[in-house]
Amino acid sequence: MARSETRSERMYAQLRSDILTGRLLPGQRLPFAELGSRYGTSVGVLREALSRLVEQGLVLSEPQLGFRVTPVSADDLRDLTITRIDIETLCLRYAIQHGDLAWESRVVAAFHTLDRTPEHALPSSSAVNEDWATAHAAFHAAILEGCPTRRLREIAASLRDASELYRRWSRHLGGEDDRDIAKEHRALRDAVLARDVEAATAALTAHIRYTTQALIESAPDDLTSAPA
Repeated sequence: MARSETRSERMYAQLRSDILTGRLLPGQRLPFAELGSRYGTSVGVLREALSRLVEQGLVLSEPQLGFRVTPVSADDLRDLTITRIDIETLCLRYAIQHGDLAWESRVVAAFHTLDRTPEHALPSSSAVNEDWATAHAAFHAAILEGCPTRRLREIAASLRDASELYRRWSRHLGGEDDRDIAKEHRALRDAVLARDVEAATAALTAHIRYTTQALIESAPDDLTSAPA
């Protein structure tokens, strides 16, 4: 069982990487026979990995048609952005109102890890450092952990996962070259720890909107033709 779980985990990581780097394109069909040949693995392992990616919003499961990479579009990005802002700022309000000292400590620790982790895989590359991406997700999860409503936290996490493909593409297109994302995270941390609900939700809103604006302004008319 442990060996099977390891294969599934590796397959999940490989598929996720191939989607986020554009080796598997938005809207592309993912038939088991083709994937099995490409990755040298079984249908069972592929199904487990793809099911996890469906939960993250990176893959769609369609009855009678199978799996495919989630399509992207400017309209979907705008819709996703509005929904994220509504849900995440509500969740953050609750977190600030109900979070305890232990929650504050987790926020500080998550920010410290993020702040100390290089953002890019290489100094001269726009490719995201995977350790930074993990720390980034952990920080955003940490600031919402004080929210006592589990379902709200889960919805927020799902929406963040769904936005990951867009966030990666905004980097490849160069729309965030002048962005000081560390400063944005620092402002968000400071507002959260100060228990300033209005400043924290404003900082989070601006942080989420930035990627949307950068991608729409930098991308070609058809987002699916954006470079990987």
